[in-house]
Amino acid sequence: MTDVFAPLAGLEGVGSSVRAARDAVDVLLRDRGLRRISSDVTTEALLLGAHASAALAGSTSPLDDVRRGEGDALSAGAVRMTTELMSMAPQADTAPVQVWTRLHQLAAVGMVADEAELGHLRTARESVPDDIEGLPPAPGADEMWERLSGLARALTEPTTAPAIVVAAIVHAELAILRPFGTANGLVARAAERLVLVARGTDPLGATVPELGHQELAGSYAQGLRDYATGGVAGVRDWLLRACEVVTLGAERSPLTGDR
Repeated sequence: MTDVFAPLAGLEGVGSSVRAARDAVDVLLRDRGLRRISSDVTTEALLLGAHASAALAGSTSPLDDVRRGEGDALSAGAVRMTTELMSMAPQADTAPVQVWTRLHQLAAVGMVADEAELGHLRTARESVPDDIEGLPPAPGADEMWERLSGLARALTEPTTAPAIVVAAIVHAELAILRPFGTANGLVARAAERLVLVARGTDPLGATVPELGHQELAGSYAQGLRDYATGGVAGVRDWLLRACEVVTLGAERSPLTGDR
């Protein structure tokens, strides 16, 4: 199978931006020492990420409420995903569809009318979801299934592309395709973080890329629109934005004490 990610990593400016973002993460982890990063740091980083991702999806729950388990359905769903996120990392590249459906099972509790919809990939008999504000209409089920299957196959094949590039493409594709009836943004952002963990950029989950997306919220929907409709330039711009997100995620890590 063709390495579909490698050409994207070679787009103008992407390579240098990836290196700068990776350096920001490496400096953070090296300065603290991987062996001295406790599970409490990971737990806190995942919680901060869940709160930020839920806020991007429309949650208004304050962080303190989320920390106490008193947040709204969106924040509760995002937090539920964190409970299994690290344990799912080994399957992120070997069984990606199963991982994405499991993420949805965790995220969408309380958001669906029927529990059978949890982890259910939509079909042509169902309405096209519109749960990420500002995006063009999601593709029909046939196109969605074709692209989702292609993305899953690509993830199981070797690539020379950096993890940051792969993670950004996974995020964008899931957001654009919206394979589930709801909670697609939560799933897409969690899937991006999983790739960063699984492919070694942030193996202990100590950074908070979701906070990067939240801080750049003004360009989030536009970045995805450009990715979907702007050709190569739109994809490049999304990848450059993703590098900025990773850098911000390192800067906002609980390890820095500055959040």
